[in-house]
Amino acid sequence: MRTPVYTLVMALLAGACSAQTNFTAGSGTNVLAIDLPSTLQLAGARSLDVQTAREKLTEAKAIHESSVWQFFPSITPGIGYRRHDNLIQDVAGNITDVHKDSYTVGPTIAMQLDLGDAIYKKLAARQLVTAAESALETQHQESVLNAVKSYFDLTKAQAATRVTAEAVRISNDYAAQVKQAVTAGIAFKGDALRAEVQADRNKLALRQAEEESAAAAARLSSALHLDFKIILATPVNDLVPLALVATNTALDSLVSQALAARPEVKQSHAQIEAARKLKDGAKYGPLVPALGAQVFAGGLGGGIDGGPGRFGESEDYQLTLGWKIGPGGLFDRGRIRASEARLKISQIEDVKTSDKITREVVESQNRMLSLSDQLSTVRHTVQASEEALRLADERKEFAVGLVLEHVQAEQELTRARLDYLTTVSEFNKAQFTLKKAIGPVPGTAGQ
Repeated sequence: MRTPVYTLVMALLAGACSAQTNFTAGSGTNVLAIDLPSTLQLAGARSLDVQTAREKLTEAKAIHESSVWQFFPSITPGIGYRRHDNLIQDVAGNITDVHKDSYTVGPTIAMQLDLGDAIYKKLAARQLVTAAESALETQHQESVLNAVKSYFDLTKAQAATRVTAEAVRISNDYAAQVKQAVTAGIAFKGDALRAEVQADRNKLALRQAEEESAAAAARLSSALHLDFKIILATPVNDLVPLALVATNTALDSLVSQALAARPEVKQSHAQIEAARKLKDGAKYGPLVPALGAQVFAGGLGGGIDGGPGRFGESEDYQLTLGWKIGPGGLFDRGRIRASEARLKISQIEDVKTSDKITREVVESQNRMLSLSDQLSTVRHTVQASEEALRLADERKEFAVGLVLEHVQAEQELTRARLDYLTTVSEFNKAQFTLKKAIGPVPGTAGQ
């Protein structure tokens, strides 16, 4: 039975992705087209990791709500029964033999409030909610980035399949031509075999490319948490270099932007504040007296065993004010030192987070710049390879070309095209990685 979420996702794929449904005969599978904007949208909505982070935020909010309830008394309605037999000592010190019982009916309102501890725990819980919100945003961006990388892997794999299929067509045509020349007696049989070998190699490469394309589609479906029966297909001309971050942007500017925008920094700062509130609670909370109160309002009955009994209204009131000395209270040096250590750990983790973000920005920019330079090289390589194959075809028309020359020219062209696809895919992934490093990823909060 399809859930409303499944129906919503299918509608999104059908509309935003310009999906076209084809049912493969006998397989029961759907082939659906998907583009980059749809991937960005689905990644945040369908990721299981994002759903887990969202539940952690719900948990943090519930803990904060629970900390508020510490300031309110509890009400315990019920019935109590008490009986005593044999010896008892009265207030004057006399020991007597007494048989009696009593029972109470009514609610008891009780409150035991460690005011200082409750205040600081509530402040810490509020900071932990902020940290959980930042953690959710971090996971959202991470999931979107992983989905985008899977999308570009799929786009590259499907484009590589088309390039390899073109290589199969070229090699098959050439092998057929050489075979005809051998039959006519104007070509060497070894050349025909060499052309056939190259055609077979291209067929093998095509099957391997199809396998990688199917695996890449499965990885993207997994990242988007879609039905495994759905086969995703990307637009034919969707693998082009993107421009999300200018290649001439200063590194210092990127690092500053990252440290100001990354949700991990906000999460770390909130965790430091939470640890600081807990440290203050351990240090100053016990100075605030604990307040205790208890009120019973109901009925009391009972009497001497065998004697007349009574039942009537009964009320008891109790109010206490005191300080706790020892574990969890005043002079608990171990608790104070532990809270101070947790605060220092949070501060150290904050420094590590800043260092990690800086390293990610530096690495991402270096990779993007390197791939930008590689793009220029592979473009020239593709152009040169196409020209080399064209010249080899012309030499063949004038009967001066060599089979080996044509085979090598076709190999170089296919390799150059595949290198170009790989470089463009990696360049786009590097662009998104750098964009995520400086925050936020396109398609997430703030974008």
